[in-house]
Amino acid sequence: MILILNHENQYIFALTEHPCSHHSTANHEVFYDVDIEPAHIVKKRSIDQPLHIHLHYDDSIDLLPADHITIIKETVVQAVSFWSNTLKVRATGAPIKLKRKCSSRNVRYKDQMSYCVDGCSYQTVCGEIQIPDEHLEGCYWWNDRDGSRYNKDADGNNGVANTDFILYVAAIKSDRCKESTVAYAGHCQQEKALDRPVAGYFSICPHSISTHQQDRLQLLSTMKHEILHALGFTASLFAFYRDEQGNPLTPRRSLSNKPDFDQQLKMYRWSDKVVKTIERSDWKLPMGIITKRVHMVVTPRVKAEVRKHFNCPTLEGAELEDQGIDGTAITHWEKRVFENEAMTGTYTQSSVISRITLAVMEDTGWFKANYSQAGNYEWGKDLGCDFVKKSCFQWIEEKQKRNEDIYPYCKEVKKGELWTDCTNNRHSVALCNLVEYKKPLPLKYQYFYQIKDVANSDVGRYGGSVSLADYCPYLQEFSWTNKDKILRGSSCLVPSNGIDPDSNYFGEEYGNESRCFNHGGRWYLHHCGGVNSPQHSGSGCYQYFCSEEMGLNILVDGIPYRCYKAGQKITASFVTKSYLHQGTVVCPACSDVCDESKMKCPAEFDPPFVDHAILTVPCSSNLYNYNIYYLLVCLIIALSTSFYYRSFH
Repeated sequence: MILILNHENQYIFALTEHPCSHHSTANHEVFYDVDIEPAHIVKKRSIDQPLHIHLHYDDSIDLLPADHITIIKETVVQAVSFWSNTLKVRATGAPIKLKRKCSSRNVRYKDQMSYCVDGCSYQTVCGEIQIPDEHLEGCYWWNDRDGSRYNKDADGNNGVANTDFILYVAAIKSDRCKESTVAYAGHCQQEKALDRPVAGYFSICPHSISTHQQDRLQLLSTMKHEILHALGFTASLFAFYRDEQGNPLTPRRSLSNKPDFDQQLKMYRWSDKVVKTIERSDWKLPMGIITKRVHMVVTPRVKAEVRKHFNCPTLEGAELEDQGIDGTAITHWEKRVFENEAMTGTYTQSSVISRITLAVMEDTGWFKANYSQAGNYEWGKDLGCDFVKKSCFQWIEEKQKRNEDIYPYCKEVKKGELWTDCTNNRHSVALCNLVEYKKPLPLKYQYFYQIKDVANSDVGRYGGSVSLADYCPYLQEFSWTNKDKILRGSSCLVPSNGIDPDSNYFGEEYGNESRCFNHGGRWYLHHCGGVNSPQHSGSGCYQYFCSEEMGLNILVDGIPYRCYKAGQKITASFVTKSYLHQGTVVCPACSDVCDESKMKCPAEFDPPFVDHAILTVPCSSNLYNYNIYYLLVCLIIALSTSFYYRSFH
């Protein structure tokens, strides 16, 4: 978490990230060969049925406060509904009866089924969650004492009917619940015919549950992310992916019908038809040219989608994360390349499930995707091969040589007055996450020869706040907090981020019809005692509307101002009970905003002269005395302190 304090240390602007705590499920934690239907029958079915997910809540959920239980259950249902509407499967024609845990790891195989040498355990778990006995089949066990050898106990359990996947939901305070961890998930059982996961778990860390709207949106995003790990997006399942006909993409051993097991990775080894290692021999850094090895998903649909998105016809596939502990590296999209895509390894700002993630789910061979469910994913769009195949150092260096914008990266260090910006899609107020570290970063993560207002000897200690993004600095959403309590986020689209009227210095409005627009300079608050400025400026969220006759119009304090051309500075003023507010808002090109409406913008021309009405500064004797005092306090503070940064690493 990166914290930026105001003059009075009261409000903190927090650049936060929440890493995913998924870990690739260990081989001994997964039960294979759940026998539901024969492979020759399953393969003949079309992948045309909506994914049905059966929810089972663990007893740990009931130990939470009532409002937290409601939040979890409502959000889980939302997340499950999303994937049910997004993914289709081959219909499951029989109830799912899950396998029982063996008392030991000693097993025998017959007809590609495993038998417990020492019998079955009394309890079977999925992750840390106990599976109800009625969900389990009889025990498959082996002994050589009476000649029967391979045995199966009869069971009277019905299993779980009319479902394709069983999701066990819990709220367990486990070792994996680090301070910034929201939840974690994984799969635990795979069916025999096509290896598709049919059971998994989702556990939310109790400390992370919050009733704040911003946190609930993040929880929903996290649930969608974690459930997808359980359904198939994880390194421990790459070796089980299949083609459209249901044939394995990775060769199998004849006895177990499993791929080769990689003792170093502790998982089944995938073929290069799924994930391939690519060498970038021209990876440029300040210290010189190196060779960088990257892992990439190279399946057909993924390859097509990333080439189209980045506008790079030679791109080999989608790059996987190369940092982090087990369960982060290789199991997520590379943060530097994909930033706010939902399946990167850490949540930093409004995440989007893109066509690329839906493509990898199709390339498992288990699902068909409804691509209309994909979000509007803009990071890196159409930036070409140089962006997606080269270092951010080289991208920044070459852009600066040509005097071009270094988007999507940034180079502004926040010192002195806090100056915000807008994300490229104008959905959020944002800050450049270039921050100072206590020690120099590794040379491969140092991207600047010089930084404005930073001594050259200190430049090596500056980098982006997100380590998984290779410390590349970029514009990021943030939160306003007070004493570790989130007050609101910076997304313009979320109504609950709206500002209290007494603090709405820029005449902002938050909601679905709002976008972020830059300020043309500092705003001023006039009162009887004089004039002062808010403690941050730079950008704000404003409602807007588009019309073919008038183009883009921005509403400041509810008053519409027409944008006649890009770069025009709208002069806005309005009166509240305490202040006369004055400032400017910069007009972007009409097409930058109104293209979403598929509207044709009118031709640009210079704005006509507008004779602004003279507004009266609000006054009262008490207000006058207060403002004189406030102004003196601000002057004293300004002389003695400045904005400063503090980061925890």
